[in-house]
Amino acid sequence: MKKILNELNEEQKIAAKTVDGPLLILAGAGSGKTKTITTRLAYLLSAGIDPANTLTLTFTNKAANEMRERALSILGSNISYPPLLCTFHKFGLLFLKFNIDKINRKNNFVIIDTNDKKRIIKNLGCDLPISLVASEISRYKNSLISPEIAEAKSIQPNYKIIASVYKQYEEYIEKNNLVDFDDLLSLTYKILDENDDICKQTSDRYHYIMVDEYQDTNDLQYKLLKKLCSNHQNICVVGDDDQSIYGWRGANIKNILEFPEEFPNAKIIKLEKNYRSTNQILKTANNLIEHNRGRLGKKLESIKGDGKEIDFIECENETVEANIIGNRIKKLIESGVKPQNIAILYRINALSRSIEEGLNRTQVPYKMVGGVKFYERAEIKDIISYLRIIANPNDDFSFKRIINRPKRGIGKISINKIVKAAYKQKQSIFQFLDKNINLATKSISSKKSIVEIKKFIKNLKKLKKELNTSTYEFIDLLEETFHLKEYYQKLPDSIEKIANIDEFYGLFRDFIIVHPEANLDDFLNDIALQSDQDQIDKESISIMSIHASKGLEFDYLFVIGLEEGFFPINGDGSDIEEERRLGYVAITRAKKELTLSHSNSRFYKGRRTNLSKSRFLSECGICKGSLNLEKTTTFKKGDLIKHKIFGMGRVLEVNKIKREFKLKINFGGTKRDILASFVEKI
Repeated sequence: MKKILNELNEEQKIAAKTVDGPLLILAGAGSGKTKTITTRLAYLLSAGIDPANTLTLTFTNKAANEMRERALSILGSNISYPPLLCTFHKFGLLFLKFNIDKINRKNNFVIIDTNDKKRIIKNLGCDLPISLVASEISRYKNSLISPEIAEAKSIQPNYKIIASVYKQYEEYIEKNNLVDFDDLLSLTYKILDENDDICKQTSDRYHYIMVDEYQDTNDLQYKLLKKLCSNHQNICVVGDDDQSIYGWRGANIKNILEFPEEFPNAKIIKLEKNYRSTNQILKTANNLIEHNRGRLGKKLESIKGDGKEIDFIECENETVEANIIGNRIKKLIESGVKPQNIAILYRINALSRSIEEGLNRTQVPYKMVGGVKFYERAEIKDIISYLRIIANPNDDFSFKRIINRPKRGIGKISINKIVKAAYKQKQSIFQFLDKNINLATKSISSKKSIVEIKKFIKNLKKLKKELNTSTYEFIDLLEETFHLKEYYQKLPDSIEKIANIDEFYGLFRDFIIVHPEANLDDFLNDIALQSDQDQIDKESISIMSIHASKGLEFDYLFVIGLEEGFFPINGDGSDIEEERRLGYVAITRAKKELTLSHSNSRFYKGRRTNLSKSRFLSECGICKGSLNLEKTTTFKKGDLIKHKIFGMGRVLEVNKIKREFKLKINFGGTKRDILASFVEKI
């Protein structure tokens, strides 16, 4: 054990040997976090602590397995059985197996997956998009909102419907002794909250708790941890507030920022030595993240030393950008660099389209990590199917895909009957519906659905005629006729889906501008060629969203789309500090060389638009961006300060007023707004 500890740096060693009391390990990118926490677990067990009294929680089974293997390899055969090291949800499952009877449920329950959940909701006869309803029910459960509260609080008609479906759904799964993924945590919390004896017993058992990626915990996970620590304060959380990038799915950065307040006398250890990246890369990352105000503060230092300066590419448009990057990557591979050591990152998935096409042109093999290729995305396939039907009404494959998108109330059984009848008549589905509409709709009981099918056929014929007048305006007519964006607006991940549709519409318009004599068939043939990739079996570079890149690292990294509106995303619902943290995550994926790219124009909301440089470029010191903000004040929420008249107080808020910072400070219960220059930190 002593030998293992000697392999750690000073801060890592202190963290590994700190056993009692609340501990926050602020682990910067590439700072040896996993090595530190697995050594800490091994240290606990080597000191004679019973493995059964430890609990280490992670977010993925992969992380749990890796940590378990590392900890056990350190200890060898010195322990009789392994410690509990699992995901939050696995812990919930184990807990419920022993305790679900406390809420009058049987412990032979069956866990249902997301598809099972959607099938149940669909069978309840809900007309709203099933994915939306499933997503909202999940949100209710993670917020500990019961069906009764959801019904009472709902004002909008759609949410009243969702609350009603939620109630029916809960009644169904309880009656059938089913448990969904969210129940694993919400029911566990409910039992601990309502049974003090079980809460005390559980807290006593797990006397040493460790949590990985603490910045990604949501409110329910935080409340659950508070219950598990109700009888002791031996909790060690590991994370990086600067890498909190999942606010959109419920992660609450306040959990890590306010840890010292929630767990008094907490010890904070910062792991700032970075073993991954060069000085130039880390300087860029540090410069950027220092503009965030909601952070605990740390500065990464490179162990590797100096490397190549950060490269910046400014391009006329996304096609030029894709060609430049494709050719650079081709040269890297030809020089001996392995493709798997190269990656391209982007903030918005829609940007993958131009990069994919550029890599195909330069014959660079690629793989999409954690996502779907542009032309394989459901919303893009739907639009292409509409275009194919209009170009060739006899395309039955495409017709079957879109007959019920958007929803027209036609069930699978009805569709199968229509298809069978069409084949019997030796006609395509479109021909059959067009010439035999009354016969075709006999199998459909809903009058509304019959009206919708007739309208659908009529609109397809109308658009077919419009093709002969103006090809450029055709894509607008398609959207105005079928309202595809409106349909996808109601589904989960609607922002990404709409961005992809806008990208496709812009691509169509651009194609017609460049090829004014082209028709719809020419466009469809062109994208069919663009989306084909012959070199799929070769070693590939990786292309992915920044979210998908978290936890990965690459020798050569390209980050594209550094424009206002694309990165950062701005507008309603966006969080500039989380966007900046995404920038920090992206930059710190690079080990040797980093290239940042800006394009002067792209398709923005379906139209080619001139764009300004991302503010992040100026903030990280690369070049002048669209905005140049001052770095954060040295004061942050939670700081203790002293004022010469009002005495000692605690900072509640930090706000920018022109060139000064205004602090909202709690002076013993009296809250005052004071300029930062008139106080000093204690």
